[in-house]
Amino acid sequence: MSTPTPPAAVARPARPAPPLGAWSLLAIAVVITIVAGSSIDFTILPLFTDTGRGWFIVSQFFAPDWSFLVQTIQPMSVTLATAVVATVIGTGIALVVSFLASTVSNPNALVYRAAKLVLSVGRSLPDVVWGLLFVAFVGIGALAGVLALVMFNIGIIAKLTAETIDAVDPGPLEAADASGANVVQRSRVAVLPQILPNYVSYSMYVFELNVRASVVLGFVGAGGIGTQIAVQLARFNYDNLSAIIVLLFVVVFLIDQSSSYLRRRLAR
Repeated sequence: MSTPTPPAAVARPARPAPPLGAWSLLAIAVVITIVAGSSIDFTILPLFTDTGRGWFIVSQFFAPDWSFLVQTIQPMSVTLATAVVATVIGTGIALVVSFLASTVSNPNALVYRAAKLVLSVGRSLPDVVWGLLFVAFVGIGALAGVLALVMFNIGIIAKLTAETIDAVDPGPLEAADASGANVVQRSRVAVLPQILPNYVSYSMYVFELNVRASVVLGFVGAGGIGTQIAVQLARFNYDNLSAIIVLLFVVVFLIDQSSSYLRRRLAR
């Protein structure tokens, strides 16, 4: 009885080599990174040679003064309130601007370019710079922080929402046009229902950013827990600072988890 001949092994196709352009881009990125690092004298040696220099400060962070947390309730409430007010105002304005910054919902080329210019200017300045500007105009306090975050929110949400509007299903738009709807009715009936889940998701994400940014804005005079951190840092009260950092971690973690849960529910 003859032994059956095993089938011939199927040769795997050779993996195509990366195109020459990809290697060129990688080489350019490596060269740019090396040049940028050398221009600022970047080195990781201090991570291994100077670790003992700041151990005294680090040791105080491991012994937080929990009794100091009582004094953080009021400034933390200011930080959260600033984030809430800025999110509501900023997202509301951003929704209007996003309709103006999309050719799908705004056929006027002049208004479209003006809206795009406003968004570019808003995104070009970081939230700290906006905070410094508004502190100079309205003085130290929560108002400067709210105004800075509003500008920050408009730049982010309006851009993301406008890109979402550009990608909506054209079917409802054609139906609205066929029924004789004007620009506002067309946007309200055919565009808004399609972008609303993404818009709400963007708004919740920006609220997370606002809580973090409100802390940073406190350093430039916008009030809240950031100002408390600056005061304790200037007084070298690292045990109090450690307690504030733990509080911030817990608050931001809870907000992040709650927001992520709500975004997942909206995506279903």
